[in-house]
Amino acid sequence: MSTSKQKPAKKPNLKSISNTSPNPDAEEMKKLYRDMLLIRRFEEKAGQLYGMGLIGGFCHLYIGQEAVVTGINSVQEEGDTVITTYRDHGHMLACGMEAKGVMAELTGRGTGYSRGKGGSMHMFSQEKNFFGGHGIVGAATALGTGLGFYHKYSEDGGVAVAYMGDGSANQGQVAECYNMAALWKLPVLFVIENNQYGMGTSVKRSSAGQLYARGSGYGIPGEQVDGMDVFTVQAAARQAIDYVRSGNGPYIMEVMTYRFRGHSMSDPAKYRTKEEVDAMKENRDPIANIRVKMLEEAGVNEDELKAIEKEIKEIVNEAADFATESPELPPEELWTDVLKEVVYS
Repeated sequence: MSTSKQKPAKKPNLKSISNTSPNPDAEEMKKLYRDMLLIRRFEEKAGQLYGMGLIGGFCHLYIGQEAVVTGINSVQEEGDTVITTYRDHGHMLACGMEAKGVMAELTGRGTGYSRGKGGSMHMFSQEKNFFGGHGIVGAATALGTGLGFYHKYSEDGGVAVAYMGDGSANQGQVAECYNMAALWKLPVLFVIENNQYGMGTSVKRSSAGQLYARGSGYGIPGEQVDGMDVFTVQAAARQAIDYVRSGNGPYIMEVMTYRFRGHSMSDPAKYRTKEEVDAMKENRDPIANIRVKMLEEAGVNEDELKAIEKEIKEIVNEAADFATESPELPPEELWTDVLKEVVYS
């Protein structure tokens, strides 16, 4: 298969906690801050609407993990594909899906990305190369490997970024995907968002060894990355994606992060102490830390940041208004989009 679109790259070694952090300029820092803040404020608003009964079913918020998808998305190229788990609203926004359409989908309105039928866990946008959140644990990894096969088969130079959680990493189908992706040198970046708790069970109690190293038996390199620092994530993702895009096969990034809220809206999170959560919020909040860095090191002033914050507030409020004012689907819509009839000639 031709690799004329690919660049040579050295094969990285397995390593633990990548802390190579570049120094982006002020404009790039402001963009990263804006993207993370949009996810944070959107998720906070989604939580409010859920509490008001305007969002039904499951709802898994991404608060605290914003640096992961923001850092990785910032170094992707047009044509790359993304697929993730049920904690997916942040990934949608990072891919460029409009806040209005995402919020409308959460509230079950026909103006949503999946016409109100996918809800929190199952919306997608082919236009933005976002192939959905998936409620089945480990499913995104398998489907993401399929996307990698698509890129290889079509020779389009694209990379499939397949996210999974630390709980998904223990699924048998993940090991099968590692084998297939390595055997066929598929262009897949496997991202393990390790927020340290699979639903309510600590990773220390459920997972043996380092999750990023589980691909080593298949010859897949990987690394463990500080996921609470967007610059560190960005630097590691740039290296990993370059490696994959150059025809070397898959790569695994285990991104160490932390969710500030429960596993889902119904989770009281009593399996961890208030002191643990408060310490993470106070010391490791990725948004608060980049804000300080911009003010102290990048010459960005408070007025510039306040303008970004005002813009984000308006976007999120408009999204909520759009969603709640959009009409609900009529009952007869229950019978549409259920069966696709194909006539073979």
